[in-house]
Amino acid sequence: MSLEENQPIQAAALNSSAFGTRNGLAYGLMGFPLAFAALPLYVILPNHYARAFGVPLATLGAVLLGARLFDAFIDPALGKLVDRLFARSAGAVLAFGALAAVVLALGFVLLFFPPALSQTGLLVWASLMLMITYAGYSALTVAHQAWGALLGGSETQQSRIVAWREGLGLLGVVTASVLPALVGLPSTAAVFCAALVLAWLGWQQAVRPAAGPANGDVLAHTAGSVWLPWQQAQFRRLMTVFIFNGIASAVPATLVLFFIQDLLQAPPALEPLFLGSYFLCAALAIPLWLAAVKRLGLARSWLAGMALSIAVFIWASQLGAGDVTAFALVCALSGAALGADLALPGAMLAGVVHAGQARHPALAAGGYFGWWNFATKLNLALAAGLALPLLSLFGYAPGVRDAGALNALAIAYCLLPCLLKMLAAVCLYVLLIRPAQNESSS
Repeated sequence: MSLEENQPIQAAALNSSAFGTRNGLAYGLMGFPLAFAALPLYVILPNHYARAFGVPLATLGAVLLGARLFDAFIDPALGKLVDRLFARSAGAVLAFGALAAVVLALGFVLLFFPPALSQTGLLVWASLMLMITYAGYSALTVAHQAWGALLGGSETQQSRIVAWREGLGLLGVVTASVLPALVGLPSTAAVFCAALVLAWLGWQQAVRPAAGPANGDVLAHTAGSVWLPWQQAQFRRLMTVFIFNGIASAVPATLVLFFIQDLLQAPPALEPLFLGSYFLCAALAIPLWLAAVKRLGLARSWLAGMALSIAVFIWASQLGAGDVTAFALVCALSGAALGADLALPGAMLAGVVHAGQARHPALAAGGYFGWWNFATKLNLALAAGLALPLLSLFGYAPGVRDAGALNALAIAYCLLPCLLKMLAAVCLYVLLIRPAQNESSS
């Protein structure tokens, strides 16, 4: 199918042979630059602006909260737009993806390389560039995720599709975690832009969802479809779990460099090792979680990942200055738990999408993924907008190493995520696992 063909598309059930290595690479490659951008935006940027430009944590938290809330609230509208594009043709989706990639690359470069400004001017610049970058990132992410969900398939098949996307994404994160220290931010930005181009070219060659209903029928249906996902009880339950779990993951992602630099007092040269091992172990663990899905199912496998994460962060709360070897092990084990968070919830959402399309055949996947990404961004916004100002309130600032400030940092980095993960685990069992057990036994 050429880029110019004008055929609407819908979910297509794939067999195992239809999504082999070639299609896995072609489709999943876009996960590399998307994840590559995510780590600098969510992990490096707060630390970079605080230390390089002297932006106070409370002010920085407010800027990040505002930009991420903007980003979160545009996602449902982007999902609706993506549904309309899928109703037209695969070419329309790919063209939209190319435009979003250009916006993302432009915003990313301008965000990390601002002009010489006063601190007030710098904050305004950062806010505007964050909104531009997030808009491009969100548009590209929603389109790409919806494409994968519309390919259909069983739990195992959808797990494989998500695993390709997230596995290559983790490779992008690992690369982004080591490149700034090795070659500097300018070269890192150049690699990111090149990766976006190559990923879009690969996406053009990926397997495409099948032709679907007439354009007019789909477009008429999607006009009011933005709220339809919330009519599904299963979607509401899954989103509840996803939000608690997402905040639990976003808090340590926001604070990890502060924890490494001030509580562990580790040499700067070890930062890429810690971040790289975390994401590398997540990538290596994905095949293990996929094997667990065959035995336990998606929900129970995700619950096991949450349990592992809780145990690891409880241990991390006992670490202190100089415990770099122990923290490297913490990074490896928590990275393995992250593999479950990356590979399994998206596959569960794909199942919910297919159930929703059984009720509303013309409803495409973009609406679901718009809300899904809304929740992801809301989690990140709350993590930065609440954790950073609270740490400032309790006396912590970058470079401050008195006992009270470091204790607050340890609680925020280790124990708060544990509490949120426990809430997510309880919700997962009560809302999804136990009802499924009751249905199977009745």
